[in-house]
Amino acid sequence: MMSVTRDDAEAKRRRRRLTTEIKESLRELSIQLSLLNHQVGARVELKDVDFDCLELVNRHGPLSPSALARRAGLHPATMTGILDRLERGGWISRDRDPSDRRAVVVRAVRDRNAEVFRLYSGMNTSMDELCAGYADSELELLAGFLRRTTSAGRTATDELAGD
Repeated sequence: MMSVTRDDAEAKRRRRRLTTEIKESLRELSIQLSLLNHQVGARVELKDVDFDCLELVNRHGPLSPSALARRAGLHPATMTGILDRLERGGWISRDRDPSDRRAVVVRAVRDRNAEVFRLYSGMNTSMDELCAGYADSELELLAGFLRRTTSAGRTATDELAGD
């Protein structure tokens, strides 16, 4: 009976170690991606916050300025300055919303954003090579884990932004 308890305790310790290793690896990945994004942003002469907002528009746009501010966790007045800089740089356009002519939507300028995509080509190539070493079932597992991790991060961000 004692060995089952000892085995259970060892299994719990192993699981805690693995969970901690995953959390630490995700934090390190976050840092590395942040540094990569900073380097890409610097190459195209964008402030970090401007680059983050441009990425949100690229991923989720077109967006209203207020929706973008909510996604970025920024005050609407701050967003106005960011959008002014991005528009002056030719990164985004502010257009009338076809469904509500009084509203504005922010769209990424695709021609200009090709420059950013080129700067990520090294990372994209590395990721393709890395993924090639996994079976489809493993990639499905990893993709699911990353989706759920992203969702957990979004929830935590929203909760902090709501304080």
